[in-house]
Amino acid sequence: MAEGMFGSPFRRLLWSPPLVFRDWSGGSATALMDWLESPNTHIFKVNVPGLSREQIKVQVEGGNILHIRGEGSSSKEEYGEAAKDTIWHVAERGSPGTGTGTGRGDFSRAVELPDNVKVDQIKAQVENGVLTIVVPKDASPKPSRVRSINVTSKL
Repeated sequence: MAEGMFGSPFRRLLWSPPLVFRDWSGGSATALMDWLESPNTHIFKVNVPGLSREQIKVQVEGGNILHIRGEGSSSKEEYGEAAKDTIWHVAERGSPGTGTGTGRGDFSRAVELPDNVKVDQIKAQVENGVLTIVVPKDASPKPSRVRSINVTSKL
């Protein structure tokens, strides 16, 4: 009976964390991520092995959604002319020659940031296969979100 009253749509609303966290990893590639919070910042560390800074895109969308994307090279691009005239026996790191599927390292992640961050001061750096994104917190008090609604006897 409780399952009927609190089915999956209600369970998500009542027991899920308030922040949105989405992962759109393509193929078998995943971007493992750590999210740490210090008194002054939120720090995101994302594994991006083999990706250069040109292949990584970090954006803030919709005001507070941190979107992290990576586009790795396919095996055909990685091996150049050799991929065209070569017989592939195993291709687990990408999709050689076909142009289909996702390349090595393709991923997309989105995280809803808390209200108390300075989105205009976000910094990102990639080094040794790890993308580090530092999101400073805003220490200034936010105006109250309480809004009084006038109650009438008739609509």
